[in-house]
Amino acid sequence: MAKFRLLDLFCGAGGSSMGYYRAGFEVVGVDVVRQKHYPFGFVQGDALSLSLAGYDAIHASPPCQAYSIASKYSGKAYPDLVARIRERLADTGSVWVIENVPGAPVRADIRLCGCMFGLRLRRERWFETSWGHFELRQPCLHDGPVVSVVGHGTPSWVRQKLGFNPRLVDYCGAMGIDWMGCDELSQALPPVYTEYIGRRIMDQLEAVAMMAAHREV
Repeated sequence: MAKFRLLDLFCGAGGSSMGYYRAGFEVVGVDVVRQKHYPFGFVQGDALSLSLAGYDAIHASPPCQAYSIASKYSGKAYPDLVARIRERLADTGSVWVIENVPGAPVRADIRLCGCMFGLRLRRERWFETSWGHFELRQPCLHDGPVVSVVGHGTPSWVRQKLGFNPRLVDYCGAMGIDWMGCDELSQALPPVYTEYIGRRIMDQLEAVAMMAAHREV
């Protein structure tokens, strides 16, 4: 049986893509900026205009700066793309997921954080799904200090709690990623998040394929 194909929009250096690959997908990434460390098939292009046809599933991580806490105090204007991406995805007929930070205008069908997977990482992310997924989960539980993976370095108060100044190897360990630099890590999702979601998408696609095959018999 051929692999299901997944398109990763706003893919960055491939944290999300790696999780979907581990879940069993053939993955292609899309980003407006060339990603030298992206590990799979890559298309440099605009997610708002590129053709989305030919994929079984689509993941989109629109820029999150417009919804982050830091942006509320920076005074900077950032693009708000969630609604436009949602409209594009709804027209494809594919299974889709939109990911963003807490407080973004996405329906939080799935909420994931590093503590769910044994990562020494506080990084909650929300996922809106085309199928309106629902599940109950325990609140975040971080038993000790956690690494803060951000592009401008670890804040001093986090360093004080950790008792050391994290290095790149510490950031990589916290994220479960070993092929990115600090700036790329700050924008990435831990692959374990999308591996978790990818297996749920895979279950749906396989069930639909089995039903189609049964009808043809």
